[in-house]
Amino acid sequence: MDLSTIAGILAGLGLIVLSIFFSAVEPGVYINLPGLLVVIGGTIAATLVSFPTSELGKVWRVLGYAFRNRQYSVRDDISEIAHAARLRRHGDLARIEDQLERIANPFLKTSIQLVIDNTPTDEIVNILQWRIKRLREQERAEAQIFHTMSVYAPAFGMFGTLIGMVNMLYGINGPDLNNVGHNMAVALMTTLYGLVLSNLIFKPIAIKVERRTEKRAMIMRMIVEGTIMLAGNRSPVFIRETLKSFSAEHDDELRGESSAFSDELRAPEKKSSKKNRNLDEDF
Repeated sequence: MDLSTIAGILAGLGLIVLSIFFSAVEPGVYINLPGLLVVIGGTIAATLVSFPTSELGKVWRVLGYAFRNRQYSVRDDISEIAHAARLRRHGDLARIEDQLERIANPFLKTSIQLVIDNTPTDEIVNILQWRIKRLREQERAEAQIFHTMSVYAPAFGMFGTLIGMVNMLYGINGPDLNNVGHNMAVALMTTLYGLVLSNLIFKPIAIKVERRTEKRAMIMRMIVEGTIMLAGNRSPVFIRETLKSFSAEHDDELRGESSAFSDELRAPEKKSSKKNRNLDEDF
């Protein structure tokens, strides 16, 4: 569970509620169920028109990405590549086949399999780069759904405001003018709902999904570099140290600190520490 997503949403909603509680003369006026229905219903309807059903079926999965804090063990991947390099240098292809059965990362598994099948390096690079490109395009398309919803929500908020203003102006010549101000406040609530949904829910989720995609693509590019060295029959120590440097370089570019990011990526190592110790013994 990604606590930052939950904490951010709760903090934003809490800030809104507190500001209303301390500043509003009548807090109840901020509850406008018909206006909320217009914003949410209109946003969903417009999104249904904008995207095919096959893509919209992935919305719940994409939404889950924002609330799951999935860790990626770069160190495990580096150890697997270095271990495969050692076995390949000794001509022990049978043990590499056994190693492939234990690898959970499908991209890494495919990379090593292509090498032991003696696929030309250029073809390996083309295949792996195509898979990275496909991943980025697919997940960016999924994030685009929430970017689109962040645009539609304020638009339908304004739509609800216009409906409320029309109703207010229609009754402005009536006998009871005391309700004009109240009706105007209710009319503006739909714009508020649209802005909150857009900037607190939809847009942040889209950005979080895009950040997840970039992190995954960075790890996959590191695996491609390791695969090239594995195909070139470089030494396990050289591969290990080069990929560590590759990881640290991207770490500095993304975070500006090596320790925090390394700890995050190495968190799953606790589950496979015994395996890593066995791999370290090969050097």
